[in-house]
Amino acid sequence: MIAWFQSVLGTGLGWFVANLILILLIALPLMLAVAMVIYADRKIWAAMALRRGPNVVGPFGLLQSFADGLKVFLKETIVPASSNKGLFLIAPILTFTVALIAWAVIPFGPDMALADINVGLLYILAASSLGVYGVIIAGWSSNSKYPFYSALRAAAQMVSYEVSIGFVLISVVLWAGTFNMGAIVDQQRGHILGIINAFGFNPLLFPMAVVFLISAMAETARAPFDLTEAESEIVAGYQTEYSSMSFALFWLGEYGNVLLMCALNATLFWGGWLPPLDWAPLYYVPGIIWLFAKILFFFFVFSWVKATVPRYRYDQLMRLGWKVFLPLSLFWVFLVSGYLMLTRYS
Repeated sequence: MIAWFQSVLGTGLGWFVANLILILLIALPLMLAVAMVIYADRKIWAAMALRRGPNVVGPFGLLQSFADGLKVFLKETIVPASSNKGLFLIAPILTFTVALIAWAVIPFGPDMALADINVGLLYILAASSLGVYGVIIAGWSSNSKYPFYSALRAAAQMVSYEVSIGFVLISVVLWAGTFNMGAIVDQQRGHILGIINAFGFNPLLFPMAVVFLISAMAETARAPFDLTEAESEIVAGYQTEYSSMSFALFWLGEYGNVLLMCALNATLFWGGWLPPLDWAPLYYVPGIIWLFAKILFFFFVFSWVKATVPRYRYDQLMRLGWKVFLPLSLFWVFLVSGYLMLTRYS
């Protein structure tokens, strides 16, 4: 595609136009997907609480998210008089942008990544770690006690769980032997008994898959780790002073990050775009369909947990991250590397 545009428009302009189209092919469906998973989230919560959920706007309530989006778009953007106005307006844009840029290296199929770089996993770690800046800037620039308190919580929470996520990913990188996201998926082909396409069923990697899933919930501040938005303690957290599209960008960024973590779960541990079994007829289904199915499954798990598990206390949250997940993931790095040295490299 890039070569064709370069032949028609020239090297520089052709490269720019081709990559712009590829970016829009990821970003626009992702924003549509965010709207639909918000609807799915609400329907799952409703079903688990024996309620109906959205069912009025559009068939089966499918247009509820778009009606909510129109409502916030038409509302007035209120900027507190004592806030730092520049940073106050930049914070939601930063949060939303960071939620999008990490998708550049997610492989949707064989050779179907926007940027198939050799350090794709490091890029995702760097991009996802920037998300905390939007939250901190939002809390500080509001010049209000409760948002600032929430921003401090968010900084401690996200940094704490990024450490354990980093060690979990080291175990995956050691086993796959690469940081390239597409290559990590390829290494999972027939990994178990020559037929199951997944690292997750490997006894040495399954505990890390569980740790990664729980840490992803804490990293995205989803229940039961939504201490940054604990309405019983800090009103509505770092978003308290935001309204209109500024609030909507935080909302879109949060769900974009949730979908990203679901995609990482599917890609790193459960075969990504590969079918569950290394069986020829299953490969007739396009890889992007398998990836979307796995993302939707993990999103259902996220919603299931939010609907059923009560919120942790903050001391419980930090103890789980520092006293359980960090030592466990660090020990697992030694365990996996030791096993590989004895079996693969000896």
